[in-house]
This record gives sequence, C-alpha cells and structure tokens, in this order.
Amino acid sequence: MHVSTSATPPPASSRATRTGAAQCPIKHDSADSPVLNPLNQIPTLTHERAPGQTLELPVERTSSSIPRPNSEQRVWEYPSPQQFYNALVRKGWETPEEHVETMVEIHNFLNEEAWQEVMKWEKRLPNGDQAQLAKFQGNPGKLSPKARLHLWAGMLFPSKFITEAPFDRHDWVVTRPSTDPSAPPITTRYVIDYHSAPPDDEGNPVFFLDVRPALDSFESIKERIAVAVEETWRGFAGDTPAEKPTTRHV
Repeated sequence: MHVSTSATPPPASSRATRTGAAQCPIKHDSADSPVLNPLNQIPTLTHERAPGQTLELPVERTSSSIPRPNSEQRVWEYPSPQQFYNALVRKGWETPEEHVETMVEIHNFLNEEAWQEVMKWEKRLPNGDQAQLAKFQGNPGKLSPKARLHLWAGMLFPSKFITEAPFDRHDWVVTRPSTDPSAPPITTRYVIDYHSAPPDDEGNPVFFLDVRPALDSFESIKERIAVAVEETWRGFAGDTPAEKPTTRHV
C-alpha cells in the first residue's frame, strides 16, 4: 500500500483558478467565530447571499461517502456552493463567483480521495472496513513533522523531495469497532498533507495527498513501519503494489 495519492479533479473544473492563498477555503478554526462545531471546528455556515453577490449559487449540500458515527446522518455532508462562497468572503479572499461551484467540486473530490487513502490503512486492521470519521480539523498553517523534514531534504535533493510546503493540512480522527464487543471503539488520528503538483497536459490542476496515521500510538507506529518495509521490499523486488494510486481523471 502506498501512503500518498495524486489526483486530478473532474474535467468540469479544468478552467477553474484558485484565488487568494493556497489553502482550504473553509475556515476550520477561527478566533473571531464564537461558536464552533466541536466535530469539525467550523462555525455555522449560512446560506444567505453575501453582500454584493451578483450570481445565484446553489444552496443544496452534497452527501459524501464518508461514514459518520453517532448521527442521524449516516455520512458527512459537504458545504453548499453558497456556504463555501460565504466562507471565502469571510476570509477576505478574492472570489470569482462563477468559479465557486468548481472549487466546491475540487474540495469534495480531494476529501473523497483522502478518505479512500485512510481506508487503505484501516483495512489492514481488524474491523477496519467499519471505520468512520468521528471528527476533523484543518491546520493549514501547521507543518507536520514529515512535511517539515521533506522540505529540509528538498533543499539538498530538490529532485527527490518536495520544495514547497503543503497548501493545507487536515487532522482526521477515525474510529473502528474493537474486536472486544464490550470495549470502546479504537481511535486513530490521521494526518493529511495536501500538495499542489504541476498541471497535467490539458492544463488541469493536479494535487498530491500524503495520508498516514499520526505517530501517537503504538499501533500507528507499527503500521507506519510495516508499510515502509513492505514498500521498500517491493521496490527492491521490482514489484508494483496492487493498490498503488496513480493520477486519476474522473
């Protein structure tokens, strides 16, 4: 199993342009927002039109494929284009209204890809196929230790390591049932670094996701070592991992 993935968003978004700083537009933690949802650290997102808004944006929310525990909603929902636009306006980003729906598609697409990578880790463990996303938080200004290490390495070996910091970081807390029915669910925190990559031949934006369990439990440390050894061995043997992700056009 490979711990990172490259992904090209749907062709419908091929002419979208990111505006403002390169990070997740949804503000996951805000000192000026008095009430935050403890499950995602996001303030309540309104469907009301923003001041000066000229285009009508959809207010319908899209259901994800990501399971959600202890909720009437069995899966997480993504923000509507109107909510997404309001979040951008609140952050003071220059936001072409005609690109908002495309930006929402990219945002949702990347989160779906991230969940698929999480599940590759979870399915290595008992009851991992029943994993659910309990809560998450964005940390766009906080470099993970791995990203920091790779940036340092990129100064010496720019052809082998990243030379630009991730444009976003998420921390996802995932639960799965214990093998002991009387025990509480097992909790694992995942770190997700979102990287930009050069556009493809058609000019579509390409993103690279590095998804792995945080090194804050013995199980996670053991799994990280096991995967690293497996991938190194396959590299020496010249084998291609069965689930190694490639750039995907959807």
